[in-house]
Amino acid sequence: MTHVGEHRTKPTPHGVSIAYLILGDGAYWHEIHELRPGQVTTIGRAPTNRIVVRDEICSRHHCEIFHTNTAWYVRDLGSRNGTRIDGVPVTGDWELEEGQTIQIGNTRLYFTYDAGRVYPQLANAEVLDGGTATAEGGADQPEIIQRRRRARYASDEVARDRTSRELASLYRMALSMGDARTPEQVADIALQTLIAGTAADIGAVLLHNDPTAPIAPDNLRIVAYRSSGDSEYQRVSASLSEICLKSREAVLARDISSDSRLSERDSLGEILAKSVICAPLRRGSQVLGLIHLYSTNLDNPLDQNDLDYTLAVADHVAIALDSLQERESLARGLQQARDENRTLRSQLQIETDLVGSSPAMQEVRRQISLIAPTDSTVLVRGESGVGKELVSRSIHFNSSRRNGPFVCMNCAALSETLLESELFGHEKGAFTGATNRKLGKFEQADGGTIFLDEVGEMSPAIQSKFLRVLEGHPFERVGGNTPIKVDVRVVAATNRDLEQAVKEKKFRADLYFRLNVVSIHIPPLRERKEDIPELAEHFLQRLLQRIPRPIQGFAPEAMQKLLDYPWPGNVRELQNAIERAVILCRDSLIRPQDLVLVDVSSAEGTGDDGGVPRITIEELERRHILAILDATGWHKSRAARILGIERSTLDRKLKRYGVTRPRR
Repeated sequence: MTHVGEHRTKPTPHGVSIAYLILGDGAYWHEIHELRPGQVTTIGRAPTNRIVVRDEICSRHHCEIFHTNTAWYVRDLGSRNGTRIDGVPVTGDWELEEGQTIQIGNTRLYFTYDAGRVYPQLANAEVLDGGTATAEGGADQPEIIQRRRRARYASDEVARDRTSRELASLYRMALSMGDARTPEQVADIALQTLIAGTAADIGAVLLHNDPTAPIAPDNLRIVAYRSSGDSEYQRVSASLSEICLKSREAVLARDISSDSRLSERDSLGEILAKSVICAPLRRGSQVLGLIHLYSTNLDNPLDQNDLDYTLAVADHVAIALDSLQERESLARGLQQARDENRTLRSQLQIETDLVGSSPAMQEVRRQISLIAPTDSTVLVRGESGVGKELVSRSIHFNSSRRNGPFVCMNCAALSETLLESELFGHEKGAFTGATNRKLGKFEQADGGTIFLDEVGEMSPAIQSKFLRVLEGHPFERVGGNTPIKVDVRVVAATNRDLEQAVKEKKFRADLYFRLNVVSIHIPPLRERKEDIPELAEHFLQRLLQRIPRPIQGFAPEAMQKLLDYPWPGNVRELQNAIERAVILCRDSLIRPQDLVLVDVSSAEGTGDDGGVPRITIEELERRHILAILDATGWHKSRAARILGIERSTLDRKLKRYGVTRPRR
């Protein structure tokens, strides 16, 4: 609501056709309603009307007023007692003229384009928007003063002076910032508003780069900039920024080139800036950054109004940035709670999964107890499947970082480009498909431990960047330029001969020495066969919790079969073999025929390549399929379920390998 005294100046009826209806009973004028083109104003007793008349002679829906071309009209809606204009009954659509009175029962509505001039006594009356509806009243009904579907500041239609335009612009900007998800989006929305609402033609938002460093011009980074012409943004002088940062006040400066103190360390002369505004982004006692605005137009310099407007925008930006930071902090807290929950679950599992009483496993546990309390980099070595990740988790959960995250990454699973993005993160738009900023594994592991499996498979470029992180240097996300420093313990694992890789120049020697500070070797299962019965029983009991079977244990001959097998796949292969046996077993004991073991190490053609059999994947798959079919009595559906494939897929493979069921 506004007062009529604030709207004394109105255009002529044939200009901008905003008009007023002044409602009263002849003795006292008590309501003023604004009429707007494009909006039909209904009048009557019903509370759904835009103007509600408390008069029993008035019909529920009595008449309506509307605008066509350049004139306002009144139309009776078939009311019981009719509508009159200056005493004359209304028929059809009656064109209203300045000063005419609409009579509805005992109620009169005066039509005018300038309410305050016609009736000076109305200067303190309140103007109700055309969207207003007043309730019928009564002891049991509330009086509806205003109804509105959308704030008037959401449209430029309300902006008849600079203050109104600025309020409407700030309102729309605040709504847009509510949808922003990054500081860059907030900054861009602010600059769009400022370039449109001030004399500036170049602008930028700079944020404090490192919260641990003092607030200073050199510690500010550009997060967004805009230009309405061909000129590009250049930093404002350090002197002007320092004045703004120290005083926490917005500064308007002109004739910059003539002031050596303001121009000695910048390039404003190159963009011919005639005036500059520098405004701080303040949140409580903290300064988050600065807004810079330039005007290069000598005839339209930045002025005091622009300074006030910029300061208002800066305060909105600071609030939005603070909300983003709080939202991110809450998200991190939620993620940390989830990570801690997973950590506790993992820790309980690890304490029961490090199974084995052999001297070799006792030595592994002793080494973990010595290494874990330190913060040294650890290299876990051993064949595939021996449990390197399990040992790495045990190191983490027995260290001072146990409450921090434990993040795993397989370095052999991705291409060089994707591995770099996974390890170090990327910025939005860094490459095709990078639709959002992504934190890398190192950032996710901050305060905890990162486990890098198959570290020997890293490309030389990734090795170089990884080495810098190990040496304590900050890194940058892919496509970014912000230095990021993390506090992470590295536990790496490999089944490769890194010493040989260093000799062959496939692995950096300096990275090898950085990784191999302390080393744990996990012996293969074939070298600690005394652990097999304990491991087999452990896996069986855990599987029976997930796959209900009336199995009580292993038959002696089945356990002997497990002890005789060389286990080239180590503990992982043993676990898979026990799971297959649980699925196949139909007795109270697991028997030899339930154990499907494919001994690839006994295949012909092994040479001098570390004992790895020279056998194709197709031949290995053929032998495995035949073993499963023999174990299931050539029940193809059961065999397909165990193999994890469709029955039709199994038939195609049998046809490709030329395999048929043997005759009995």
